[in-house]
Amino acid sequence: MADTDVQLSGETVSPRSEAATGQAPGWTFLGHPIHSLRRGPEGTDAAADAPAILLVHGFGASTDHWRFNIPVLAQTHEVHALDLLGFGRSAKPAGPSYGGALWRDQLMAYVRERIGRPTVLVGNSLGGYAALAAGAALGDQAAGVVLLNAAGPFSDEQGEPKGWGAITRRTIGSALLKSPVLQRLLFENLRRPATVRRTLNQVYIDRTNVDDALVESILRPSRDPGAFGVFRTVFDIPRGQPLDELFAQLQAPLLLLWGIRDPWINAAGRRGAFQRHAPARTSEVVLEAGHCPHDEVPDQVNRAMVEWLAGLV
Repeated sequence: MADTDVQLSGETVSPRSEAATGQAPGWTFLGHPIHSLRRGPEGTDAAADAPAILLVHGFGASTDHWRFNIPVLAQTHEVHALDLLGFGRSAKPAGPSYGGALWRDQLMAYVRERIGRPTVLVGNSLGGYAALAAGAALGDQAAGVVLLNAAGPFSDEQGEPKGWGAITRRTIGSALLKSPVLQRLLFENLRRPATVRRTLNQVYIDRTNVDDALVESILRPSRDPGAFGVFRTVFDIPRGQPLDELFAQLQAPLLLLWGIRDPWINAAGRRGAFQRHAPARTSEVVLEAGHCPHDEVPDQVNRAMVEWLAGLV
């Protein structure tokens, strides 16, 4: 997709421009600075009657990953995006217990303290799990939830691996990955530009948008103090509340956007489990894309979201 400038409230903005998306004033969570953006149509009451939107990135990403979505959604809605604690331009402290519960609480606090009105939570991958968990807990403060190739387990996936082979692989693998030396080697390899680009090329079916700006947006946070410490916690993140329990608690409408050719989460297989457990007010759109459809096929994702959002009003 070529870069296209978008006219918003008399200001021409580029999808790649940080300033264009309107960095929000400082906000903290558990005493730690959180990076966030706020954007919306100026000089009109159009957004006042519509729910706000909160965009939540996936693992290793940031607000930059919504570069092609914010300008479009902000034409009709008040749009917020934030970096989860430990990612992007947000703080990377050593103290918190990183995982779904922490990020759920962060999203809930942001909706209540910064947005202050019903909000549609939109999340990709890990951010999808956090958005669903927050949406289920927020009750009528959640106007809707949109999941793009969301991560997270179902109850029947929570059991221990069966058979000696599976147990041995899990035990040996866990022991190796708990070695600080091996963790450091893995971390250094993963933050090499060539490794980042190769990984992105694996999960984008159409690689047009795997560009230097995307690679740098992932590399930059890895250079921050504390980045390695956050990375080490990945190996001990608890699995969290099962998706089927969260679906049962969710009161808001749900939109499932599938990059059906996602090689990481077996989207075609997981789609069936989502269909079995998703609440009655669920819509679904299947896209020929990989793990990050919002960045790979943004025009299609934006169109699907705008149409679904129009039905919420």
